[in-house]
Amino acid sequence: MKKNLIALSLSSLSLGGALLCTTSAHAQSSVQLMGLTDVFVGSMKNAGDAGRASVVNSGGMTTSWFGFKGTEDLGGGLKANFALTSFIKVDSGVQGRFANDTFFSRDANVGLSGGFGTVTLGRGLAPNFLPSILSNPMGDSFTFAPLILHMNVPLFNGTGWGSTTPSDTGWSNQITYSTPSMGGLTANLHYQFGEIAGDSGKKNIGINALYFNGPITVTAFYERDQISNPAVPNTYLGTTKTDWMLGGAYDFAVVKAFASYGQAKADNTTNKAKTLQLGASVPVGATGKVLASWANTEMSATDISRKTFTVGYDYFLSKRTDVYVMAMADRITNQTKGSSFGVGVRHRF
Repeated sequence: MKKNLIALSLSSLSLGGALLCTTSAHAQSSVQLMGLTDVFVGSMKNAGDAGRASVVNSGGMTTSWFGFKGTEDLGGGLKANFALTSFIKVDSGVQGRFANDTFFSRDANVGLSGGFGTVTLGRGLAPNFLPSILSNPMGDSFTFAPLILHMNVPLFNGTGWGSTTPSDTGWSNQITYSTPSMGGLTANLHYQFGEIAGDSGKKNIGINALYFNGPITVTAFYERDQISNPAVPNTYLGTTKTDWMLGGAYDFAVVKAFASYGQAKADNTTNKAKTLQLGASVPVGATGKVLASWANTEMSATDISRKTFTVGYDYFLSKRTDVYVMAMADRITNQTKGSSFGVGVRHRF
């Protein structure tokens, strides 16, 4: 079970499988062409939207992406690693997640790994990403996972609602140190340089921890953010924002239960976002799962809250291809109610 959980976290990190292609005459070097395509048909209306939209959209359960990763064995247990991966909207062929997203906004880094752990330089995951996707049954779905929607998708500009993670799920210009596994426990230390002329003190720092032991998964992260991402050049957020979360899961075999709790605040306001999430994954046969998740975010100073519930079914046709159906209800104080439905297919390569 421990191996399965570790495999899940690595699959979430890569968001897909890999086709191994040797591109060097040396057996110690390899490059992987890899990626994931995810497209769904649906009827979408989030809370507060002016109207309903019938869509064919990319990224129902996972944001579609493609790219390259590679490694070279330098001997003595030391390896060199690189990653260049890009998001793409498969429904339209447009690069990126949104307008002006940088090309390699998913990964653009190089590093060294060995018995000491791994040191990575460049753009990579933010501290919040892995803990959040491992603590809810719908992973990194920016369309249907309630926890991910509350943390990362700002839907309202005039109601006091916004992302509880202020600086994206990936950071540019960063140094990351990842520890080796210590009895199932690993940690990642993140430091993002501001690179803002005349104000070199602005930066992002953070840490996360992941623990796997049999049926148990425990995750946590903390961030102190001053720099926006993935803007080029970096821009100052205008304040210092902090956010943290503790979460995890327990696999009872007949059901896997998920839970998380976190808070986010800024130093220029007394308002604080408090997010609770509960979820479950129930196996159906050998290749299917019923997924359900509920999240509630309370804004302490404005009496605004958001409640989102999603239930769905995910069925694997093979190890690389699955089909899914999801239904979501979304509510925000003083906003029109939202409800969404989608049916999609996801393929890893």
